[in-house]
Amino acid sequence: MNRVQVVVVGAGVIGFSTAVCVAESLPSCSVTLVAEKFSPDTTSDGAAGILFAAEFPDIPLQRQRRWFKDSFDHLLSIAQSAEAPRAGVMLSSGCQVFKEVPAVRRPFWSDLVIGFREMSEREMRRFPERTFGQAFTTLKCECASYLPWLHSRFLKAGGTVEQRRVSSLDELAGFDLIVNCSGLGSKTLANDTAVYSVRGQVLKVHAPWIQLELDEGDTVGILERCKKLEPSLENAKVLSQWVGLRPSRKNPRLEKDSVRVKGKKVPVVHNYGHSGWGVTLAWGCAVDALGLVKQSIREISPKAKL
Repeated sequence: MNRVQVVVVGAGVIGFSTAVCVAESLPSCSVTLVAEKFSPDTTSDGAAGILFAAEFPDIPLQRQRRWFKDSFDHLLSIAQSAEAPRAGVMLSSGCQVFKEVPAVRRPFWSDLVIGFREMSEREMRRFPERTFGQAFTTLKCECASYLPWLHSRFLKAGGTVEQRRVSSLDELAGFDLIVNCSGLGSKTLANDTAVYSVRGQVLKVHAPWIQLELDEGDTVGILERCKKLEPSLENAKVLSQWVGLRPSRKNPRLEKDSVRVKGKKVPVVHNYGHSGWGVTLAWGCAVDALGLVKQSIREISPKAKL
């Protein structure tokens, strides 16, 4: 029986995570990843990569918890392995502080990270302009290292890559199944008007006396706000700056679909629109997408060995 030809569109953290999951779990498939840009030129490369999340309004909370847990467990296993330095994955402790007490004091992921707790009154004295805080240990994933690591893992699993721009799904004629992880590109490829861009900016400073990742607003605003929270950053040296457009949506799109490619009906699995939480949810969403890929293959090739 001929191998099922699967193409994954997009080489960010969502695309490569999904491609690795499919290639490793379905050796009966031939998996190709196609993208115009690869690391270090993707949006994912600039992500702060700290695992925590916001709640999407229209996706069942249990599904969001599963995405977070699968991602956290996957990255934790890497952080505790010899691969950690090469993959750029590490444990990171820190806190979130708020001007006002949030409506939900314990987010849905609070029991999935390590040692989540509300900060004490004594601890909050350090932040006089804030009234509430949460402390926990989570994971940090440096995509500048993690994406090349995933790339190598994908090739080791038998995957192939093609660097080219895909302007229309008609250009993917010949593949049996399409996995769309094109982020902002889905506005065109999937005719999805619900996709929009959100500007993100990240600063990294040399402050060996404190573990702090700066990720809000423009450069001056980031530094000023963070100095108010942590005055010792006054003379910290800026090591790097990044700005980019995050592919956003009210809710991520992770579902089956089908399209006509040069007259032929081809199944599609969409996996995009994770806003600022792409790194946090990438592996969990990739596992979910893998399940949809398996369903789609059974529909087009019932005798396929999965």
